[in-house]
Amino acid sequence: VGPTLREQTLQTLRNVQSVLEEGGASWEDVVMVRIYLTDTGHFAELNEIYNEFFADLKEAPAARTTVYVGLPAGLLVEIDALAVLG
Repeated sequence: VGPTLREQTLQTLRNVQSVLEEGGASWEDVVMVRIYLTDTGHFAELNEIYNEFFADLKEAPAARTTVYVGLPAGLLVEIDALAVLG
């Protein structure tokens, strides 16, 4: 989708949202988000992007974990979410 953290993060969040919707869920059903970054220097920018993405929700998913990992070349971020449907 692009070489920047912003491009990759926004596309990844949109992809997760599509999977949630396909399963009959939304971000309001998400109880935990895990974010995998390849560079600790991206943490502040990731927080800005994350907060912007969820600005229209009453509140962003409450639990979030961010870890630093090795991903395939060119990938800066990977995101997964756990949703619970009542």
